[in-house]
Amino acid sequence: MANTPTVLITGASTGIGATYAERFAQRGHDLVLVARDITRLNALAAKLRAAHKVEVTALQADLTAPSDLSTIEERLRDDARIGILINNAGMAQSGGILQQKPESIERLIALNITALTRLAAAVAPRFAQAGAGAIVNIGSVVGLAPEFGMSIYGATKAYVQFLSQGLRVELAPKGVYVQAVLPAGTRTEIWERAGIDINTMRDLMDVGELVDAALVGFDRREPVTIPPLSDAGRWDALEAARQGLLSDLHQAHAATRYQRAA
Repeated sequence: MANTPTVLITGASTGIGATYAERFAQRGHDLVLVARDITRLNALAAKLRAAHKVEVTALQADLTAPSDLSTIEERLRDDARIGILINNAGMAQSGGILQQKPESIERLIALNITALTRLAAAVAPRFAQAGAGAIVNIGSVVGLAPEFGMSIYGATKAYVQFLSQGLRVELAPKGVYVQAVLPAGTRTEIWERAGIDINTMRDLMDVGELVDAALVGFDRREPVTIPPLSDAGRWDALEAARQGLLSDLHQAHAATRYQRAA
């Protein structure tokens, strides 16, 4: 694989995806940018080509559309220059379970779970065979907190975290790096698209600061990067507790506390 691999970024026209594009272009990487808004995508591509003298390909795709998703999967499978996948495309949720319609639930899951998983699965065999490559999945701290009241969105992001950690177990021995990035609230358009007034939200992180922190974790090859978390020991303690639980889960009989008295 080339020393400076091409980076494919989904949801690349604005926000986190566009900022990742700028940062990797600054590092000298060629780019494949994927998003629905081709006008914005083309404008960003032209800007990055001019500023950083890198090759930028803009691909219009709605990753909730099966044909578009298949096109991007094919590109990931066949283009050996692509050595980094930034699985960023996603959408937020407005309101709780009582406010959701079947169509909105299906679209949320299609983008946040199905598309992300299929793109990772499309590129993983090639990376594993090459013994190199990186998959970055953008999750959320909401995936750790049912108390935030965004149950479906949070569940999709909990899935992203689990998938990333599972892929790391499978792929790290083959030389493939997998990173889960868990932002807190970030100042992007995702909230407006979900019908949420960004002015009502507190403590939003600037998108540049978020991506720069995520890239520090990327360069360190962290498995999970949580930019707002100051005390890394808290995550380590959570992971240690989870690992400690595993030995108790393989039992041939129900725990005594679940057995009825004779």
